[in-house]
Amino acid sequence: MLAAGALHAAWNALAKATSDPYAGFALIGAGQAVIGLVCLGFVTAPAPASWPWLGASIIVHVVYLSLLAASYRVGDFSQMYPLARGSAVLFSGSVAIAVIGERFGGSQLLGLAAITAGLLALAVPAARSGPRGPWTALATGVSIAAYTILDGVGVRLSGDPLGYAAWLFAGLGPVAIGWALLLRGRGLLDAVAVQWRTGMGAGVISTLSYGAVIVVQSMAPLAAVAALRETGVVVSLVIGAVVFRERVTPGRVAAACAVVAGVMVFQLA
Repeated sequence: MLAAGALHAAWNALAKATSDPYAGFALIGAGQAVIGLVCLGFVTAPAPASWPWLGASIIVHVVYLSLLAASYRVGDFSQMYPLARGSAVLFSGSVAIAVIGERFGGSQLLGLAAITAGLLALAVPAARSGPRGPWTALATGVSIAAYTILDGVGVRLSGDPLGYAAWLFAGLGPVAIGWALLLRGRGLLDAVAVQWRTGMGAGVISTLSYGAVIVVQSMAPLAAVAALRETGVVVSLVIGAVVFRERVTPGRVAAACAVVAGVMVFQLA
């Protein structure tokens, strides 16, 4: 899961590097579809009970890719990535309290408080440079929380985690490409021709990263899986500074670390 977190940050960086975000997420979908289709010949189909969850997850994943592309167009990678990832945990915890009626202990409430403080420290400076950035990143977090729950249930009903993952990626690719064509039109093809290596690379890496998550979700508690995956937030700071030459201030580092620490405390308490 630590490797999956690092891979997740890496493919997000490739998505950020694409000059046309719609072409970027179309190519990511294409890369995922290629691997998914290849794997279909080696796995069993998911059980019927998991198909509604899988279908809903595909739709939410497309929404997620759209929001992710919008986030990276308006903000720094080292701000938008931690905002999106940390807010996903905050939203899922808040829903558990308000809707499901779950009660958390003092350690978990402390974790939520640390996440909230870290997100605020990241969002306020981002809002000063452009108000759209924080909102698109937070909306991305909502979509992350949604597909994490859908896949967590779906994979456990599937009977074959690898089969579930293969069908998810095989189905997601065509839907993502169709959505990008609808939004971008014929101009998408020109953009794809220019940046196909970057986009396809991101698709392959994202497939490896999330495939690992889905498999581990079938064997380990969802909370532990989610907590370890969010260590990618720390990797995103390094990528932002080294690759994108962003000004990663001590305050931004402290805020991102607060988010990671809060996730660890909340999920593992």
